[in-house]
Amino acid sequence: MNDSENDELEALLEQLRLSRSFDFTAYKRTTLGRRIQRRMQAINMDSYTDYMDYLEVHPDEFSELFNTILINVSSFFRDRPAWDWLKEEALPEVLSRKRRGEQIRVWSAGCAAGQEAYSLAMLFAEQLGIEQFRDRVKVYATDIDQESLSAARHSSYTARDVREVPEALLEKYFERTGPLFSFRKDLRRSVIFGEHDLLVDAPISRIDLLACRNTLMYFNQESQSKVLARFHFALNEGGYLFLGKAEMQFSYASIFNPVHLKHRVFTKISRHSMRERLLLAAQGATDGAALHAGQLQVVEAAFETDPMAQIIVDGSGRLAMANLTARDVLGVTAQDTGRPLQDLELSYRPVELRSLMERAYETRSPVFLEDLNWSQDGQEKWLNIQVIPLLAGTGAPIGARVAFSDVTLIKRLQRELEASRRDLETAYEELQSTNEELETTNEELQSTVEELETTNEELQSTNEELETMNEELQSTNEELETVNEEMGRRSTDLLRLNLYLTSILGSLEDGVIVMDLDYRVQMWNERAADQWGLREEEVRGKEFFALDIGLPVHELRPYVKQAASDPAYHAELEVSGHDRRGKSVICKVTCMPLAAETGEVQGTILLVKDRQP
Repeated sequence: MNDSENDELEALLEQLRLSRSFDFTAYKRTTLGRRIQRRMQAINMDSYTDYMDYLEVHPDEFSELFNTILINVSSFFRDRPAWDWLKEEALPEVLSRKRRGEQIRVWSAGCAAGQEAYSLAMLFAEQLGIEQFRDRVKVYATDIDQESLSAARHSSYTARDVREVPEALLEKYFERTGPLFSFRKDLRRSVIFGEHDLLVDAPISRIDLLACRNTLMYFNQESQSKVLARFHFALNEGGYLFLGKAEMQFSYASIFNPVHLKHRVFTKISRHSMRERLLLAAQGATDGAALHAGQLQVVEAAFETDPMAQIIVDGSGRLAMANLTARDVLGVTAQDTGRPLQDLELSYRPVELRSLMERAYETRSPVFLEDLNWSQDGQEKWLNIQVIPLLAGTGAPIGARVAFSDVTLIKRLQRELEASRRDLETAYEELQSTNEELETTNEELQSTVEELETTNEELQSTNEELETMNEELQSTNEELETVNEEMGRRSTDLLRLNLYLTSILGSLEDGVIVMDLDYRVQMWNERAADQWGLREEEVRGKEFFALDIGLPVHELRPYVKQAASDPAYHAELEVSGHDRRGKSVICKVTCMPLAAETGEVQGTILLVKDRQP
């Protein structure tokens, strides 16, 4: 795809975002381009620009386009060995951590038509029993496609859809109505379907098992990281993440541990630091997803009693908070809260804070100032200062946190150690050479590791792309199977009608001759063959007036031509001829047009009845 096509594709994606609130900018461009091109080819469009104009004129096309982009390929117990491992290893572990009667929460993200959600429901029902399942388990199934969610709520599947469901489970959990299989209504209430955008909407919380299979592979790397952060926030401690066979999560190995890499099952890594938990929640949740009151009190208490002096400045440059240590060390009072920072002595002493904050806002990253010398009440002190920008979910700065670390004791110890360090310089120089050699070796190893990681990422990307194409092919194959079944039914109907027609024509006492508008024979029944001695295969496709038979065809020419042009024409006449044995016969000929239901003439029909003179 050249630069011009890339620009046109981006313009189309922006149109979809503005006009229909569907944001596909986080999806991989290769997959998006291929799916949109497929839809454009179906309506004979060559360029993205022309297609944008077509969407403006035909608003119904948006639905067709979204159905093409959102590949809803799923099945019951997809990749069966992975589901077997989940049943035998993961589910017992989840249940063992629960108290008697405690609720179990499961999330199927990107559930398509619901097969994955109902597969999870069957596994838990088998482990707990029907009654316990109804009382304790909630399966939340979400997707961005409303049509797929509607089909999932109906929970009706064809025999081909349920072919991967074991026979015992099919009989136990599905009710058959004609050609369709419907999931049990009493258990269906435990499966809750809803529209949910993984990149925008707040994650469902307190989840014990989260299945998101072959959905992440459609997103780019940045969006995958964002979704995984939300999944981490959603899961309970030790909760399981179940991905598709084409998906890995190398970029977020710090928050998920692989439990079974082949089956793509991971577990959440606990984070005991409250600060890390809050940062992760801020990254994974929307602006509306806040901590509950109890947690907020804990955070405020921790901030207030932190031995490190800290202040928080809001986006308008006013002092929002200052903890107890900051008030004692920096001379900030409770009355200063809410005042502009520039009006406070703190803004320029012990250091010019506003310039540091501006630099942090510009770079969207923390700014560090170390070993700042400061005299207070005649005492010499050293401070380390950190200015950390506070960012909203959109990345815009909404304030800053400034932390002052008193490192005076450390500096004094450093001075005392300086003398000892001089004595060690000689030994250090001797070790320096060895250290440089080790560093060189380490750099070479690091370079090799980075090359391997790059290669691994490229292979993963290729694998995801191949799996995407495989799902597209599977979707196309299902469409072709449906068309093939319909063609088979039509072919059977056509064959049956042909047999009826042949039987009817064979039972007539009159010879029947059917011609097209070029006067070429299309049908010649057995009675006509018996009259004139020519079989149907000998005359089909030949011009009627060129046949050498006992019927004087030249006398019929004006009547046949008139019937071929007038849908209301009907003529009966008698002509003399001889049959296939040479005997003289008088033939009663009825000539009429072959007309369609619309009245359009498609040929001519001759009915010939002979008798002895």
